[in-house]
Amino acid sequence: MTKTNVMRLLETAGIEYETLTYEVDESDLSGATIARKTGKDKDTVFKTLVFIGEKNGCGVCCIPVCEELDLKKTAKAFSEKKVEMLHVKDLLKVTGYIRGGCSPVGMKKQFPTVIDETALLFDKIFLSGGQRGLMLGVDPQKLAGYIGAKFEDVTI
Repeated sequence: MTKTNVMRLLETAGIEYETLTYEVDESDLSGATIARKTGKDKDTVFKTLVFIGEKNGCGVCCIPVCEELDLKKTAKAFSEKKVEMLHVKDLLKVTGYIRGGCSPVGMKKQFPTVIDETALLFDKIFLSGGQRGLMLGVDPQKLAGYIGAKFEDVTI
C-alpha cells in the first residue's frame, strides 16, 4: 500500500497509528458499513465533516459514523450564529479530499476542529487515512494535540 499524506504527517509528528483497509463499494459509503467491514465498533469509527460558518468560514467536526451532527451545538462550539454543511461538490476544492476519504489531518488548510467528546471514551479512534478504503486508528488525545482540536458534544 502506498503511504498517504495523512500517514506521512502522523509519522513525522511521531504519532503511532493502526492501518485498516476495506473494500470500497461506491453505492454504500456509509460509516456503519465501513465499521462492519473493518470489524470495528461503530462508536470508535469517526467521520470527518466540514461546515461553513457565517463569521469564521470553514470548520471541521469528527463524529462517530452512526451519529448526526447537531448544527446548533456546532455553531455554539465554534462561536458562530449559524453553520451549514459544506456542499459535497466543494469538498475537494476546500480540503483536498473527496467524500469518503476526508481526514482532519492534512487538509489544504488546518481548519478549527472539534472531535466529539465520546472519542475520549476510547484509547483509539478510527478515521479516514485520506482515501477511500483506508482507515487509521489513532489515540484521540494525540490526534487532537496534533491538529489543535478540542473535544465537545456536537452530536444530536
